[in-house]
Amino acid sequence: MATDQLLLKEFNKLPASLQQEVLDFVGYLSSKYKTKRSVPKRKAGSMKGLVSYISDDFNAPLEDFKEYM
Repeated sequence: MATDQLLLKEFNKLPASLQQEVLDFVGYLSSKYKTKRSVPKRKAGSMKGLVSYISDDFNAPLEDFKEYM
């Protein structure tokens, strides 16, 4: 018997309250799987060339932090 047919057969044997619990669990598994699959890993250097302008004093200390330095 195919897995989907076996699942449906066993699902239909359960009372309505447990059927709802099974549906909730299936929803949880679906969202867990989608979350893992939807977040691709970032590659180092993937933003190279996208910043078109950086001020000449970008690395200069900020005036606000002079008292801490």
